Amino acid sequence: MKNILFVCTGNTCRSCMAEAIFNNKCDIDNIKAISAGIAVLNNSKTSKNSAIVTKESINIDLSNRNAVQLTEDMLENSELVLTMTTYIRDLLRGKFPGFNHKIYTLNEYISMEKDIVDPFGGDIETYRHTYRQLESSIVLLLNKLKEDIGIV
Repeated sequence: MKNILFVCTGNTCRSCMAEAIFNNKCDIDNIKAISAGIAVLNNSKTSKNSAIVTKESINIDLSNRNAVQLTEDMLENSELVLTMTTYIRDLLRGKFPGFNHKIYTLNEYISMEKDIVDPFGGDIETYRHTYRQLESSIVLLLNKLKEDIGIV
């Protein structure tokens, strides 16, 4: 099984939604998404609004999911590391230069501009907007992976 690793700040909003969306939509054999954060707070769970939006969109319940702290092993064991922002991408590339060949922002990898902005603290509509951004980017990502023999 090959992993696609989504990374955000706290692993309570963007990256856990991206993981759920990818795994829900992925029809490629032997590939799955995992997610982590670069600054996870102890005992933190998926944010309430992320859980609500994911449940209403694809009927996956993330409300009891614990946030996961990024480790070097996760980077090592992933085919591709997709961050939500250029800041996180650059931070990881600086800290783990041996993995630079597989660390990109999600949107950079699919030739789109702009970061996936953190909805943390926003209202439910802000989270729905972020979810829709992630969903459209992940659809493009899946198409790219199908075309890219090197990954799949």
